[in-house]
Amino acid sequence: MKKLLGFLVPALLSVLSVKAVATERVIKVPVPERPAGQTDLVGFAVSPIDTVRVGFIGLGMRGPDAVARFAHIPGTEIVAICDIDAEKLARPQKYLEDAGRKRAVEYSGSEDAWKELCERDDIDLVYIATDWVHHTPMALYAMEHGKHVAIEVPAAMNLDEIWALINMAESKKLHCMMLENCIYDFFEMNTLNMAQQGLFGEVLHTEGSYIHNLDEFWKYYWNNWRMDYNQKHRGDVYPTHGVGPACQLLDIHRGDRMTTLVSMDTKSVSGPAYIEKNTGKAPESFANGDHTMTMIRTADGKTIHIQHDVVNPRPYSRMYQLTGTKGFANKYPTPGYAFEPEQVASDSMPDHENLTAHGFLSPEQQAALTERYTHPIIKEVGEVAKKVGGHGGMDYIMDYRLVYCLQNGLPLDMDVYDMAEWCSLIPLSALSIENGSMPVEVPDFTRGAWNKVKGYRHAYKQ
Repeated sequence: MKKLLGFLVPALLSVLSVKAVATERVIKVPVPERPAGQTDLVGFAVSPIDTVRVGFIGLGMRGPDAVARFAHIPGTEIVAICDIDAEKLARPQKYLEDAGRKRAVEYSGSEDAWKELCERDDIDLVYIATDWVHHTPMALYAMEHGKHVAIEVPAAMNLDEIWALINMAESKKLHCMMLENCIYDFFEMNTLNMAQQGLFGEVLHTEGSYIHNLDEFWKYYWNNWRMDYNQKHRGDVYPTHGVGPACQLLDIHRGDRMTTLVSMDTKSVSGPAYIEKNTGKAPESFANGDHTMTMIRTADGKTIHIQHDVVNPRPYSRMYQLTGTKGFANKYPTPGYAFEPEQVASDSMPDHENLTAHGFLSPEQQAALTERYTHPIIKEVGEVAKKVGGHGGMDYIMDYRLVYCLQNGLPLDMDVYDMAEWCSLIPLSALSIENGSMPVEVPDFTRGAWNKVKGYRHAYKQ
């Protein structure tokens, strides 16, 4: 017995010691105190704005189409447009003319021309579609001048920018929304509706990604800004298309929150090769790995898996996927649903008795299920969205919902904390990777309000 105890006690102490060390091997990320006089904006709404007056900054790849979409949304006025390149102003003006709208006031010719747009007193919303590094400075300036802001993805690239946007929005009591269009894709919205009605049971795990070979697009980014950012920065620099829909399924900061993440990446091969091929000179350094993976755990014991790869020859994928206790959904590469027979009512689809979770529903069953659970917003504007366009219509729905909520004095579908949480993967994934894939704490960007609202839901007028 003494011999046995002599063996067990040191072994037990060793295990306890390992656990203690492991607990310390988490990178803690401080949460700054909320400045005096500020309150959280969870569930925040402003008084109704009958006509939403908009100014657009950035008319390169996405800006002109945004102007065109807004020209088709009732109750909007496109007041002003701005781009550093004056030649970029012609196309959106043509869109306005074709839609029977009056021409917008133009700003251009200098790097600070956008400030004049933000300073106007006849604009309610500033819509920012520039390169990544200008997103936060422009949004802060616009909010400082009393404007709501809608910012293309990612809205912020580091924690300082994220907290600055949160504090400005809270202090000014203004909306700061990130323009994450993928939450409005038809499959994602219909699946979210199914999840909210309990069809998948408890959702335990979600996945998302941005896997998109950009070889044919790099040259269109002004001043090579996007490749330059990938060359200088490590981590998942473009996570929001994947993590946004995944977080909505898990009610993030509406009853749950992300607490810890771990990231790792491959070495850099295809990125440097692209630069060498197009310049004739290999870069001295290239920070970002070709493929980045991030695993996230939530306070309620759920998990999220996010990937990023924009340089390798893979089919496009946002890897939208959920695993629930009663069912499964997946969009890429093949859209499909799987359920046990007892989970689906007979009036939801034909031949429901023959269901098996080991395979997807038949095309006929999936069509019947989708028809039954088509999201109310898709029912309302889905056909119009397809006609107006924008990534199959999801861009139009995104803009439409932004205007709808402002016009009706409702909380936006995406608030400033969604922006913060989804963008935080950029600096936090880099922090994990650069420290040997150590776990990193995800800050509570709501500073205590993450459990105030129970469950994510879209707001509708009564």
